[in-house]
Amino acid sequence: MKKIVLVLLFVVFSIEVFSQSKQIKNVILMIPDGTSWATVSSARWYQRYNNPDKPNLYLDPYLCGTVLTFSSNAPIGDSAPTTSCYMTGVPSRAGYVATYPPADPKNDIVPLDSTMAYQPLMTILEAAKIFHNMATGLVFTCEFPHATPADCSAHSYNRGKYEWIAPQMAHNNIDVVIGGGVRFLNEESKNYLLNEGFGVLLDDINGFHTYPGNKMWSLFCQEDMPYDLDRDKTLYPSLAEMTAKAIEKLSKNENGFFLMVEGSKIDWAAHANDPIGMITDMLAFDEAFGVAADFAKRDGETIIIAVPDHGNSGISIGSSRCTNYSTQSKDDLFKTVSGFKATSETIVALLKNTAPDSIKSVFKQYTNIELSDKDMKRILSSKDYSKSALSAEERMKGTDLKKLITEILNDATCFGFTTGGHTGEEVFLAIYSPKSDLRPTGFMTNIDLNRYMQTILATGDLNKHTEEYFAKHTEVFKDYSWKINKNNKIPVLEIERIRKNKKSGNDKLLITPNSNVVLFNGKEIKLNSVVVYVDKTDTFYLPKSLTGIFN
Repeated sequence: MKKIVLVLLFVVFSIEVFSQSKQIKNVILMIPDGTSWATVSSARWYQRYNNPDKPNLYLDPYLCGTVLTFSSNAPIGDSAPTTSCYMTGVPSRAGYVATYPPADPKNDIVPLDSTMAYQPLMTILEAAKIFHNMATGLVFTCEFPHATPADCSAHSYNRGKYEWIAPQMAHNNIDVVIGGGVRFLNEESKNYLLNEGFGVLLDDINGFHTYPGNKMWSLFCQEDMPYDLDRDKTLYPSLAEMTAKAIEKLSKNENGFFLMVEGSKIDWAAHANDPIGMITDMLAFDEAFGVAADFAKRDGETIIIAVPDHGNSGISIGSSRCTNYSTQSKDDLFKTVSGFKATSETIVALLKNTAPDSIKSVFKQYTNIELSDKDMKRILSSKDYSKSALSAEERMKGTDLKKLITEILNDATCFGFTTGGHTGEEVFLAIYSPKSDLRPTGFMTNIDLNRYMQTILATGDLNKHTEEYFAKHTEVFKDYSWKINKNNKIPVLEIERIRKNKKSGNDKLLITPNSNVVLFNGKEIKLNSVVVYVDKTDTFYLPKSLTGIFN
């Protein structure tokens, strides 16, 4: 297999060349998903306005640079390829999770090896676990197979293939997983975790707080968790609480830990052009950073890296629709949004179940805004307000309620948005380090950030680890008799070695994808990495060392 060759096309800041010994014990990578610089500024101003005694974010003392993130063939990336690059060092395509992209010579931002297309790639988290026996953890507020957590611990060219991604994550033996997605943990994965000694806590806030073991999966909600502003504190922990719990468990490992914490739904609020959702989830992320920083300062052996994966929405403080917006006071800019008591998502859900004569009062209760008669008429005419006296046919030409409420809320504020999608500007970089010479400053790319993490963790060359742990079955078992059995929904790789002593029968190895468990002569054997099958190449990717099972 050819080595991955990446030629950087950007000016890279100077990083001191460290020795190959492990530079630090613990690394906490914190990703506020889809967070543009203006989102950070909005959150800081909101906090200053509502809490004058807290003018700064916990992040502020550690801001040190910017990061340019991109897909392999496009400057604007989604979470899958951008976090994938942080974790593997290889920029990838939209939707790709820790997987090498097909070459696109006309558009590729860095040269790619066309023979590597669809190749699963070793991640920083996997390398920390395999080569240093470090504890590993994931904390997030989306569902667990979503792009960013999946990028750390699974491999797929399609981020939507949860049926591939979820079992890989379960079988990758991540010590602590806390976030959303109860319905995506199937019975096989749940039983595997229980048999491996994990606490599996589903919608169990008491269990989350009191479980005594150090290996746990604690999942809440069928899919994603609520926005922080909408969160029922008696049912769901905050991102800060989840971060504290993960650190509590992982720090028991004498070899250190790698933890990824994602403020997942800042991105979702940005897609919805919902400033209060963006602001309050950003502040929830900042609280989590504060928790991590408190630990790191006490510990003295921990680095925290906070960096978004990309921007989103083109948010601005100030909009051309606001009269004299550049001279407006802090009250003009932040009083209205500070009166919002729920995100637009929750407000829409409430209104859908509210009778027409109560809509104005409910809207006022949660936004402190008086609905105009014009806006009231638009709500009653919206296509998905079923309690309207108008028939469904009459409402067919109406506006979607979610879009309508977002428009009403934004018309009352002075935030601007250019899009409901991702944007390509550089994102902030904040690093806490107990050693000043381990804290880079200035501009870097997503590739550089991966190299930085490889260096401080001394993971070795991830490209070489990829060659060893995700080799093609056609190469690994080229001297054996093998076939791929596709009689069932899940393909099975069957390898057979004929024994010279025919009386004892032949050796048979059965390998299923998205798992670390193989069957050798009917006996389960657990690997320290997962096996990945890619249908586009009709290939299993697995450790080269598997041939040793026949010795």
